[in-house]
Amino acid sequence: MKLNIDYQEKFQARHIAPNEADTAQMLKATGVTSLDELISQTIPEKIRLKAPLNLPPAKSEFDYLAALRQTASKNKVFKSFIGQGYYDVIVPGVIQRNILENPGWYTQYTPYQAEIAQGRLQALLNFQTMVVDLTGMEIANASLLDEGTAAAEAMFMQYSTRKNAAANIFFVSEEVFPQTIDILKTRAQPYGIELLIGNHQTVELTDNMFGAIVQYPAGNGAVYNYKDFATKGHEKGIKLTVVADIMSLVLLTPPGEWGADIVVGCTQRFGVPMGFGGPHAAFFATKEEYKRSIPGRIIGVTIDSAGNYALRMALQTREQHIRRDKATSNICTAQALLAIMAGMYAVYHGPKGVKLIAERIHGLTILLAESLKQLGYGQLNEAYFDTLKFDLGSLAGPVHAEAINNEMNFNFKGSVVTISIDETTSPEDIKTIVRFFARVKGKTLNDVSFDELKGNLTTVIPADLQRTSAYLTHALFNSHHSEHEMLRYIKSLEAKDLSLCHSMIALGSCTMKLNATTEMIPVTWAEFSKMHPFAPTDQVGGYMEIFDELNNWLSEITGFAAMSLQPNAGAQGEYAGLMVIRAYHNDRGDSHRNIALIPSSAHGTNPASAAMAGMKIVVVRCDDNGNIDVADLKAKAEQYKNELSCLMVTYPSTHGVFEESIIEICEIIHANGGQVYMDGANMNAQVGLTSPANIGADVCHLNLHKTFCIPHGGGGPGMGPIGVAKHLVPYLPGHAVVDIDKGKSIHAVSSAPWGSASILIISHAYIAMMGGDGLTNATRYAILNANYIKTRLEHHYPVLYTGTNGRCAHEMILDCRAFKNFGIEVTDIAKRLMDYGFHAPTVSFPVAGTVMVEPTESEPKHELDRFCDAMIAIRHEIDNVEKGLLDKTDNPLKNAPHTAAVITANEWEHPYSRQKAAFPLPYVSAYKFWPSVGRVNDTYGDRTLICSCPPLTDYEFEESEVTTPEYGT
Repeated sequence: MKLNIDYQEKFQARHIAPNEADTAQMLKATGVTSLDELISQTIPEKIRLKAPLNLPPAKSEFDYLAALRQTASKNKVFKSFIGQGYYDVIVPGVIQRNILENPGWYTQYTPYQAEIAQGRLQALLNFQTMVVDLTGMEIANASLLDEGTAAAEAMFMQYSTRKNAAANIFFVSEEVFPQTIDILKTRAQPYGIELLIGNHQTVELTDNMFGAIVQYPAGNGAVYNYKDFATKGHEKGIKLTVVADIMSLVLLTPPGEWGADIVVGCTQRFGVPMGFGGPHAAFFATKEEYKRSIPGRIIGVTIDSAGNYALRMALQTREQHIRRDKATSNICTAQALLAIMAGMYAVYHGPKGVKLIAERIHGLTILLAESLKQLGYGQLNEAYFDTLKFDLGSLAGPVHAEAINNEMNFNFKGSVVTISIDETTSPEDIKTIVRFFARVKGKTLNDVSFDELKGNLTTVIPADLQRTSAYLTHALFNSHHSEHEMLRYIKSLEAKDLSLCHSMIALGSCTMKLNATTEMIPVTWAEFSKMHPFAPTDQVGGYMEIFDELNNWLSEITGFAAMSLQPNAGAQGEYAGLMVIRAYHNDRGDSHRNIALIPSSAHGTNPASAAMAGMKIVVVRCDDNGNIDVADLKAKAEQYKNELSCLMVTYPSTHGVFEESIIEICEIIHANGGQVYMDGANMNAQVGLTSPANIGADVCHLNLHKTFCIPHGGGGPGMGPIGVAKHLVPYLPGHAVVDIDKGKSIHAVSSAPWGSASILIISHAYIAMMGGDGLTNATRYAILNANYIKTRLEHHYPVLYTGTNGRCAHEMILDCRAFKNFGIEVTDIAKRLMDYGFHAPTVSFPVAGTVMVEPTESEPKHELDRFCDAMIAIRHEIDNVEKGLLDKTDNPLKNAPHTAAVITANEWEHPYSRQKAAFPLPYVSAYKFWPSVGRVNDTYGDRTLICSCPPLTDYEFEESEVTTPEYGT
């Protein structure tokens, strides 16, 4: 036997599911003899890349992790006392292992299909309840991207709801964190909002101000009483936003009790690692009267078809795909996974536990202040929670050197230093700090009565700012404090959710692909997770190496000159790209160029992002085949040639087709002075075969949570880096704290310089282990899998749009509109799929009454067949309704999904069998996923909006209270 010792396992064989035999069968069914033939029929030759991707050879999983260990060692993990919105934390092991590191939680999709998402909906409702309790406000959303962008959303909500239309000044306290002020500048410019940055104690409030924002505690660590400021503002119609530290609210009077209109902040301190900047869940809380203006998602309580307690995303008509350019925000995602972690931190510790943690942080801060006072250091904050401020004068240099020698990072600005304490700080850390502060003055620790101080600590928070109101009073925050109880609670919620652990999630435009374990493992390594985003550059060599490589690799994949890794969501990437285009035009003296051409088929975030960037939207028609109407595009480009800023285009199209005319389209825009912004939502059909730059785009955002394997996490995290052509590089986003300026950079779009840095490692791992050949094959198989499904289903469901050769790209639209003629809505199909063990494809987007299917390259043939079998079986059920063999109103589709309680009930009065309801195909009985509630009642939920955890006794409904759901498109 000849032995092969050169064998090395290829990661692409683990990522791309169809094997050689499956591939042959799928190609035969699809009517081609090779993958190359299929690709030639799908992607226009003139946009195909002429050379393979120039990327390093693929690494094995073992070799990648070994190499990454070396890279990680270049990050120096010092104790961080920098603060400024980022703090080291203790992640409870039960939460880290069973949520953050658990594919049962991180591979879930956004909970649009509520009946199979009750677990994460409950976890997000817990988060909302926690935020409402701690802020003292009336309603909260289910998280936003980060603290800075949450503050910007608050500013714009105040602006859009202002009563005085002439008011355009927004007061910003100079003690708001600098990264937040930077984002406020970005968001204010397109709307002509004037930021007045100053001292809240001396500013003169005027009638032309519509809002104000302060930090609580302030950026310098001081705790101010803002009550009079809020009152004076309200007298002039000025609404107040408070950026609050959520841990401090355990001890401080909540802003809702002294006049805040909006409270925003970050929940990172509640058990979410710093991760060099993210991802972290921001919060947004406000008054009930603004519930229809809140950005992002809200989880609300409703009932199901049996009148039982159920949850769903509330007020969904505010979504961008409905309001488009009239939307008050372009946010279409959240930080669900991180919000779930933060909410679970509150569940695990409960009110007593979080108070003990907050008191310990506050107490150690006082211990440090009093110890340094005995050494002769003058602490400048009279009232504080966790942050001390000193002006060290000539001693700043020696103290800084001592801190570095002791592997500690403080926040230095000239001679002024702030030191922030967190829950990982120990009394020994305080001793170490005191010891080297003493050494600088030629003293020792013996000059401080440390033990006496430690035993006599009392708060420095003034009595009128000490919290007296209760919080986290709901039973769920007072029930799961042992690890066994917590484990079971987490698992009980996980069991209610369908994720990629169970079956394919074939969501068109969302690309739910494998999140490989090896890609995920490094995220929680201390060298990555415990890094502060403002750590000195000489301590973050590992991260810089990863960013440089990822920048180069993504630039090669897209064909662009450079990337910005800062945008921390796809919609954020859209906005950043448009702001870069805006800056380019302005710099050339073309500030009048403000028209954005957007096809009628575009995702709703496109017009919403354009409006946020100060652009006027002109809609371009699509023809009967779903393609951009080139004649209409040309006419409008020429009509607005003097004002044309850009075209926003998705490629392949939103309809799942490689449009033949794309190069001509880009040339038309360029000929009329505009730029081409490409929405990268469908890059999974481009990588290695074509590219945005090759097509003619100038800027493109990449959904790393789609094409490049960052998990969706139940509705976030996401990342949306942008790539740009050479002429746009100088305008890529900068940052107020870390110098990443490109020369003419726009202000920041996210709080951290590199966005949600810790999850960039996932995409880095994916590209490194796939290599150029693997990435290209992934694209080829994504197209094969989609066309195989199309071949199996097109005789049962009309495929709405295809390319010239009858091929779809990586996704397709199945037309279900005709079924409405005999009472079947596309929603019924979506709910019935749950009985077959599947999450529905994308419903009613981009065309109402349709479903859009995208299988991804990660799915094996047998899973594709299982899904097709389910869809075909449902089609037969629809036929039986049409033929009268099934009742028009009492049939498996209208009653779907069927819960275990319904199936096992003593009475069964439906004209079809229990077997047909619950086990409609043989494979279902082998592995049944039971929806935990029946069909949710959206109408009831919006009519009785409840967005925090109610006592379950409130949901013992009378039968007369239960209404019939209203469903439709």
